Amino acid sequence: MAQNLYLEISAERPISEPLMDSLSITKTFKDYNALKDETTSIQQKLERLGYIESKLERLTKINDSTYLADYFFGKKYLHIKVHYKEGRFSKKELQKISPEVTKTYFILPFEQAERALQQLNAMATEKGNAFATLKLTKLQTKGAIVTAKLQTEAGQKRTLDSIVVKGYEKFPKSFLTYYAGAKIGRTFNKEKLKAQNTAINNLGFAKATKAPEVLFRKETTTAYFYIAKQNNNLFDGILGFATDEETQRLQFNGYLNLELNNNLNYGEQLLLNYKADGSDQQNFRVRATLPYLFKTPFGISAELKIFKRDSTFATTAQQARLNYQINPVSSAYLGYKGYESSNLLNEAVTGSTVEDFNSRFFTAGASFIKRQDDILFPIRTQLSLETEIGKRELEKTAENQFKALFEGSIIFNLNRQNSLFLKNNTQALFSETYITNELFRFGGINSIRGFNENSIDASLFSTINTEYRYRFNNGLYLHSILDVAYFENKAIGLKENLYSAGIGLGLQTKAGILRLNLANGLSENQDFNFSNTKIHLSLTSKF
Repeated sequence: MAQNLYLEISAERPISEPLMDSLSITKTFKDYNALKDETTSIQQKLERLGYIESKLERLTKINDSTYLADYFFGKKYLHIKVHYKEGRFSKKELQKISPEVTKTYFILPFEQAERALQQLNAMATEKGNAFATLKLTKLQTKGAIVTAKLQTEAGQKRTLDSIVVKGYEKFPKSFLTYYAGAKIGRTFNKEKLKAQNTAINNLGFAKATKAPEVLFRKETTTAYFYIAKQNNNLFDGILGFATDEETQRLQFNGYLNLELNNNLNYGEQLLLNYKADGSDQQNFRVRATLPYLFKTPFGISAELKIFKRDSTFATTAQQARLNYQINPVSSAYLGYKGYESSNLLNEAVTGSTVEDFNSRFFTAGASFIKRQDDILFPIRTQLSLETEIGKRELEKTAENQFKALFEGSIIFNLNRQNSLFLKNNTQALFSETYITNELFRFGGINSIRGFNENSIDASLFSTINTEYRYRFNNGLYLHSILDVAYFENKAIGLKENLYSAGIGLGLQTKAGILRLNLANGLSENQDFNFSNTKIHLSLTSKF
């Protein structure tokens, strides 16, 4: 059996414990060559720490298994003054790595010099110089400081000349151009190429099978993306249980959601949604989206919504949009929205604010979505803003109206296991008069939990949802529920605060992601009652 070799080191002066820790010396080796390589590595580490005069004086064999490396450390230099040619880097760029920058030089802490050069090299690469190299030459010592000259070799500037998709040959390439941001003619950037590959991973209907590769020819640069198609049709169902306040009987509420994505290899989406609850509310929605028409950043979508509340009223909403992808994370749209609502009551009811009406609105909005590579929580930040300007027509009157809608959410990842989720949804209707069947409706698992779906009418409302999430593994997490809301119903002169608290569970199953929420909701003038607790179950499965 081969005998291990051991290394000890010494210098012209005692070596401090912090310096020994910085050197991270390996002391046990299987052969002499490995031990000799470590002595060379130690000297390189010393130079990076500012001991530029250091050298290995001798390597002495003490006994059959132990060697002593005797070093001369010399003086430690704390800073390095780097002279550079103006125009290579801007002052703003240099200030990212150095606290002291002039037109001809910048000063760095010696221990940070190597990392600073790496950052400068990355900046050069971002400018299209894929083969840019930087090095420090003509090192000299002047008193307590080291001076050097920054030598740069820019190499040939590269732009992306072509993009090739391997694997999923029918992949809609407009998603590479506008969604991921990989555009022909743009300056080549290796880091951006990696980010674009991650964006493809977040599409849902496609997945990168390996990292992208680049082929550099003398005159051209070609990027290769390796992509496989994924099934991304979604089926989502929620089943809720609650106790009827009058009959004390168990009541069911919930919804079914069907989402068909990219079945025609165009990136298209068809959404069908149906909601019903034990109070005779029914909500039907269908939406079709076609992105990137004629390989442009423009797309279109159309939507139909039908809402019916028992025998009181039914409202139909129609919407058409022209969408524009500004960049990979931002989009905007212009559109038209029309509402038609009918009073279903056979007799006039004293004090009722339900009336037949027609409304027409022009809409404009924008959204921002930042994704993350996480199967349980794929969206890290989401913001959307919409405005509607139009007119409502009753039987004998017409009235100008304005609507504003905002929704935003963010995940703060504290570490791999712990995260904090915050979400706000605010909607407001501005009008001279108000009727019940034109108001916003909220409540339930997607707004304020612990209340029935769409059970609250409001001319203005704002909800804040919070969750503290603890992830046990990639397929199981537990979270708290703490929601608050404020709403106004100007049709009946009501203002109220709402509160909700509970606990939730998420589980990745073979069928999809199962979510269970247990929440109790109450208003500011209501005492806690356990019978008001709502249990929400949802299962999102791909097929």
